[in-house]
Amino acid sequence: MGHRRELAVIQALLSGAGPRLVTLVGVGGVGKTRLALEAAAGLQPALRNGAWLVELSPLRQGALLPHAVAEELPLADQTTQPMLEVLADYLAGRELLLVLDTCEHLADACTLMLPVLLRAAPGLRVLATSRRALNVVGEQVLTVEPLPMPEPDAPAASRADAVVLLAERAARSAPGLACADDDLAGLVALSRRLEGLPLAIELAAARLDELSVEELTARLDDRFAVLGQSDEAVYGTMPPWHQALRTAIGWSHELCSPAERLLWARLSVFAGTFDAEAARAVCADRHLPESRVAGLLDSLAQKSILTWRPTVAGERYGMLDTLREYGMDWLRHLGEEDEARCRHRIHYRALALRADAAWMSPAQITWYERTVADHANFRAALDFCLGEGEDGLTALELGGALWFFWLACGAQHEGRHYLDQALVRHRAPSPARIKAVWACAAIALGQGDLDTVARLGKGFRADAEAMADPGMLVAAAHLDGGHHALSGQPAQAAELFDAAPYTQEHGEAYVGARFLAWTLRVFTHTNLGEFAQAAAAASALSTKCVERGERWGRAWADYVRGLAACGLGRPEDGAAYARAALEGKALLHDNIGIATAIDLLASMSAATGRGERAARLLGVGQQTWDTIGRTQLGIPELLAAREACERQAREAVGDAAYEAAYRKGLEDSIDAGIAYALRQT
Repeated sequence: MGHRRELAVIQALLSGAGPRLVTLVGVGGVGKTRLALEAAAGLQPALRNGAWLVELSPLRQGALLPHAVAEELPLADQTTQPMLEVLADYLAGRELLLVLDTCEHLADACTLMLPVLLRAAPGLRVLATSRRALNVVGEQVLTVEPLPMPEPDAPAASRADAVVLLAERAARSAPGLACADDDLAGLVALSRRLEGLPLAIELAAARLDELSVEELTARLDDRFAVLGQSDEAVYGTMPPWHQALRTAIGWSHELCSPAERLLWARLSVFAGTFDAEAARAVCADRHLPESRVAGLLDSLAQKSILTWRPTVAGERYGMLDTLREYGMDWLRHLGEEDEARCRHRIHYRALALRADAAWMSPAQITWYERTVADHANFRAALDFCLGEGEDGLTALELGGALWFFWLACGAQHEGRHYLDQALVRHRAPSPARIKAVWACAAIALGQGDLDTVARLGKGFRADAEAMADPGMLVAAAHLDGGHHALSGQPAQAAELFDAAPYTQEHGEAYVGARFLAWTLRVFTHTNLGEFAQAAAAASALSTKCVERGERWGRAWADYVRGLAACGLGRPEDGAAYARAALEGKALLHDNIGIATAIDLLASMSAATGRGERAARLLGVGQQTWDTIGRTQLGIPELLAAREACERQAREAVGDAAYEAAYRKGLEDSIDAGIAYALRQT
């Protein structure tokens, strides 16, 4: 059965009333991912909530599987519920396809997660790729075979799938090669020699700029012969295409220079993609000079060992799992795995510290994009830090430095997961542990886990007072005052904030806490009805953020300026501030900030008699809150404001028009909803 036939079968299975879990199994390099993505593209238009790809190869902890799925969906939960429950609740009313790519190393975790999700969400379909079945009840397993190969003299040989793929890739490496009949005949023979295996074809085609088809085929013949004689005991029971894959990879490895082989091996410690700076930091030494790494990266990309693509975070390199595994085998053979993983950890710890130091600066958006791009590598470094024989100190440094990513960019659950482990693993007092305590408590505050905030905040305040550090005292006020603010006790919160010098500079270690405390102080002014004071404090906060050139704190300043303007009876000014806040939060995909800004815009619309617009914005806002898990963060004042907005909107347009507009906002995509909210009319 060819891949075109398999494609039709997958789409028929997942578009009907049949199995809702289809697993594509087959050897690495056989084309499972390519086939799954093509099938998903065909199915997506018929699914109300689309198709979503979750790449699992960089993930090593099965406990983080639901988190990895949630990260790819428009879901940024802030609650303390188990992520599997949050995910099940989110999917329950949706109709979508999840493509789980490369599941074999997480099969046990998939076996636990998928039945829960499929029971909770009748509209959910799952297409998985794996080297083995997942053994989930109701699973339909399809084996992906290599591409069909032609008979040597068949009339339609040149149209066989394997030959078409080889010809396409050959044309890239050696333009014009596939034009002549003689070349086609050679490509037919070569595709047969490669057993129709897509990855083997890709690797071979990359060599056609330096070797003729005949030379390439001859070299493969030699390599096959050697394998058959020397490794028969190991490979004799394997299917021929598995031998072809190992042959093609091993042959490509032999044709690499010693420096290319060494870099290939060392690059195998990266998870996901990486940039040239990281490659130099992790892989260069006296045997592999830093000055040579850039050229070697390009050479490996030309040979199809690496993939290369430009991104918003700069040029990034990647490696297919099968090639990474081959490189890791060589790295272990060289006895360098632990050393390479230590260098990887050191690099990403340093990168996190640089990002932390630069977060409240004009480079904030750049660091956001870079941190997102390296998420899998930060995760891999943390996993190594918390592995057997490690004491967790570096995990505290790394996890604490990434506070901004966990808190502002929708990764609260994962941040808690790593920080909780690190705090248990390494209990000795240190600046890194103190920073990690604050980061963990700050995340808990965003989740509404006030018991944890109180517990960790007490210890953090004791350390701050013992050290008499003004920056730490402001950070302690952020935790304690935030606890009261979220508990509906604005007067007590105000006292705590006013006792801390949050308007002054105190170094950069807790600068994020300073701006969070400042924002919460403005919020308490509005909750106490002190709107003039709130406007003045918010203006000062905004000025300080503008001076720094950053957008995250400034967007919060714009939000509280909008609240103050609303309280002062200036809804148009409030709407302008709310739109500015929404623009800033959308840049960072800060769902809490997005939702609060849209709610404020809805209140402005209701206050000016635009009930239909207010209703639609409430729908957009509710859709965003659904991705967070806690509407209005559970804050009494925000909940009351939303209820008042709904009453005003219903009174202005009537129940029927309200419901229609609200439903429109709820059903729009979040991007479309944000675009609508940013319109002034």
